[in-house]
Amino acid sequence: MAESILNKIEKSIKSMKRGSIIFPSTFDSIGNVEVVKKSLLRLVNKEFLVRLAHGIYLYPKQDKLLGNLIPSIEEIANAIANRDKARIIPTGITALNKLGLSAQIPMNVVFLTDGAPRSINIGKRSIKFKKTTPKNLAVRGEITSLVIQALKEIGKDNITEEQLEKLRSHLGSEKTRIIEHDAKLTPAWISKIMKGNLA
Repeated sequence: MAESILNKIEKSIKSMKRGSIIFPSTFDSIGNVEVVKKSLLRLVNKEFLVRLAHGIYLYPKQDKLLGNLIPSIEEIANAIANRDKARIIPTGITALNKLGLSAQIPMNVVFLTDGAPRSINIGKRSIKFKKTTPKNLAVRGEITSLVIQALKEIGKDNITEEQLEKLRSHLGSEKTRIIEHDAKLTPAWISKIMKGNLA
């Protein structure tokens, strides 16, 4: 019985794209969770899958020189959020890095979420999901959410003209109605910077 479940899981994974991130819950319709977990570990031992963390697996893309290609922390976080039907927003250094305001790649990446708070270790790095208020997740724009989190990380009294120019450049590619909507959800000093882009 367990063998046939293993075969069904392997067949199901082979129909997925390489680089897919997989959870035991992906195979709820095939078998009970304990049998599924054992089957996934057997596929890891066969080097068919890579175990990224407890309960998180990868059907890896392979490169002739580099071997298995591991997805970014953000791709893993997004896969977890999709599984949990939760919203997430990158904060702090991650937001600065995505906007080109910092070259630093954080070892510990923090996301605001309306899902369950938790920490997950991926190799030497970690993902932390931090519970936040619905207001913080009500922003509509991907760019505006990054700008808001970047400004909160920098702080009102520390922002430089060069950083402002870069942020204004990013906001230039966001729709006016989204900026107007999202600016209302921010502290007054951030709202002023965002709305300055509409002048």
